[in-house]
Amino acid sequence: MKVEIWSDFVCPFCYIGKRRFEEALEQFAHKDEIEVVYRSYELDPNSPRDINRSMAEILASKYGMSIEQAEAANANMTEQAAGVGLTYRMDTLIPTNTFDAHRLAHYAGQHGKAHEMTELLLKAYFTDNQHLGDRDTLAALAAEIGLDKNEAAQVLAGDQFTQEVRADEQEGADLGISGVPFFVINRKYGVSGAQPSEVFVQALQKAWDEVKPSLTLVNDASSEAADEACSDGVCGVPPKK
Repeated sequence: MKVEIWSDFVCPFCYIGKRRFEEALEQFAHKDEIEVVYRSYELDPNSPRDINRSMAEILASKYGMSIEQAEAANANMTEQAAGVGLTYRMDTLIPTNTFDAHRLAHYAGQHGKAHEMTELLLKAYFTDNQHLGDRDTLAALAAEIGLDKNEAAQVLAGDQFTQEVRADEQEGADLGISGVPFFVINRKYGVSGAQPSEVFVQALQKAWDEVKPSLTLVNDASSEAADEACSDGVCGVPPKK
């Protein structure tokens, strides 16, 4: 069974949602049979690489609130993150364009390290407050998960994996995704937002039951068969004496 997750590295709910989904996956009996794929999504594709404003200033401008209200919203987000074991430093975030970060994630995926890269990029932004629009920073992050730093730098200097990022974004648009995080299970069920882990567990179980339905016994004669080799049309293994 496949779960595809559309997300952006500067989306605070995406990191929280990732943790809640991971918690749900740990509770799911068939977790080893679930393939998780991360898909690219840019909250603001037109965002410049360098933004000389704080997150509070950006929020205040975007939603028509005061700086004090924006700071309170950031504090609330920090508290929510702490609830799933994450450390957010919202006051010192470095807002940026994430297109290159998404290209880097696809490059890492080519080397079997998409999950490691995704986790590190989110941590680098929200916890370590690194500049995800800076290509030197991105190349250094690639090296942290064992990728070749020089090769990563060459990838970022060119236009490799542009089509892969755009394909993810177009696919998300075709599915009607207009916000992230968004979780798509077997291309049939969608879960929008950083839902509680129990919501993810229920969605996973529902999808699993449809893919591999369990039998419902109308008349369970297996208990009687425990005492005899064959009973009521059910053959069992006689108990050892």
